[in-house]
Amino acid sequence: MRRFLLVFFVKKLNLYLSGSKGKCGTFMFELIEGLKAAFRLVITFDPELWEISLRSLRVTLTALLIASLIAMPLGTYLAVQRFRYRRFVIAIINALMGLPPVVVGLIVYILLSRSGPFGVFNLLFTPTAMIIAQVVIITPLIASIAHQAMRELWAEYHDLLISLNTTKAQRIRTLIWDGRRNLLTAALAGFGRAIGEVGAIMIVGGNIDNVTRVLTTAIALETGKGDFALALGLGFVLIGIAVVVNLAIHALSRTEREGRW
Repeated sequence: MRRFLLVFFVKKLNLYLSGSKGKCGTFMFELIEGLKAAFRLVITFDPELWEISLRSLRVTLTALLIASLIAMPLGTYLAVQRFRYRRFVIAIINALMGLPPVVVGLIVYILLSRSGPFGVFNLLFTPTAMIIAQVVIITPLIASIAHQAMRELWAEYHDLLISLNTTKAQRIRTLIWDGRRNLLTAALAGFGRAIGEVGAIMIVGGNIDNVTRVLTTAIALETGKGDFALALGLGFVLIGIAVVVNLAIHALSRTEREGRW
């Protein structure tokens, strides 16, 4: 009986190990095919890939610019100014950092639909709607990081700026300029959140070919179709774009040359 059980468990173990090897081999095969697909798409200058990539960058960078213009002064103002419900406002901003993108997409969809208050502008299923959704998602993130950075900087500059009898606007401008590298980190965090967004983009953009299709929605589409190699290829292209943009911003800001990276 013991010998029978031992043989039984050995057979089961062999079947499990062979299945694990098969799954590992399948994963490695799909990973290699994805790398080949990404290389092929980039080297052949695939027009559809370039169109989707440029649209992704245009939507994301526009949303990042708008969100930064809102969030950075807001975060700096919260660091400088004291008012009654300041802690409550900061807590709300920090809580909105985890705002579910699908919920944001649904709210923006309702607002921009024909029965909504902004339906007259016909913005639904356009890149503008995608930009609006991304701005709502990344603004609290950038504002929260900017506030943390500016609060520490304000502790250093407080006595100096007060003694110079500066106005609040002058204090905010000074902190933003001197803390621009910290704000750059906040902007890069917002860029990373926006470039990888798919839930809200899918809802308000609709993933329409040649209109609102971006890299993340294209990856979701190809995955649903079962073309994992192409989906992985697009994923590697997306990662490459994110890395290149981050390196370009760091190079332009000269953080590594000044020993601040």
